[in-house]
Amino acid sequence: MKLATIRNGTTTAAVRIDDDHAVEVSGAADLGELLAQPDWREIAGSASGASYELAGLDYATLVPKPDKIVCVGLNYRNHILEMGRELPEYPTLFAKYRSALIGAHDDIALAGVVTQLDWEAELAVIIGAPVRHVSEADAVSAIAGYSVLNDVTARDWQNRTLQWLQGKTFEGSTPLGPWMVTRDEADGAAGEITCEVNGETMQKADIGDLVFGPAALVAYVSSIVTLLPGDVISSGTPGGVGAAKQPPRFLADGDVVTTRIQGIGECRNVCRQA
Repeated sequence: MKLATIRNGTTTAAVRIDDDHAVEVSGAADLGELLAQPDWREIAGSASGASYELAGLDYATLVPKPDKIVCVGLNYRNHILEMGRELPEYPTLFAKYRSALIGAHDDIALAGVVTQLDWEAELAVIIGAPVRHVSEADAVSAIAGYSVLNDVTARDWQNRTLQWLQGKTFEGSTPLGPWMVTRDEADGAAGEITCEVNGETMQKADIGDLVFGPAALVAYVSSIVTLLPGDVISSGTPGGVGAAKQPPRFLADGDVVTTRIQGIGECRNVCRQA
């Protein structure tokens, strides 16, 4: 099952994506509100609200108001080696604020103070049930599904200090969507992850190259804080980022960034000067 949040005039709505149309899920203004209901699977599966053609959908960011966005750095083996580092013993975590999130086809805001904006294709893990101090074996049941995220990063700001937050959470910079594929359909289906800039492939890897997989990340983060329905864990990016190229390459006004995960979906965003 695929679930999304769409804009409908001045409001938003949670929808189920079917083969050729989307069906509105009554009583949920977005996916986060839907996931907050313990029986969200049954509610979404039996939804029979307003119907929309897929071609005309205006995707909002998948979860507009998550309680937490937890991101993981240096979690693909090839990217770790690319950056000249050793494989980590524990996940490298940082946070992102919700104001950074945009929809799957929204413009990426190029802030005037940023000169080195980079791409980072990532698998997003969406939480579907409250979970705290969970084992890796049990963590799987807390995962509602998966989506596509690009952790667009201001390298010049990220590298100002040892802490990464300032380079990771510029407003209007992080595509998330277009939909969430539920775990029962996505597990084992997600394969290749890619990022293209103006049609040129910059990143290409297999999700299986993750050092810490989705369940391991849920278990680890839940040891620190309670994960809630609608929370997002962004699982890290593979090699091929602009900062590692020779010479380095960064995003500019008008660049088209396409982030794609096999079996999950695709975001396509244009960079625009804010």
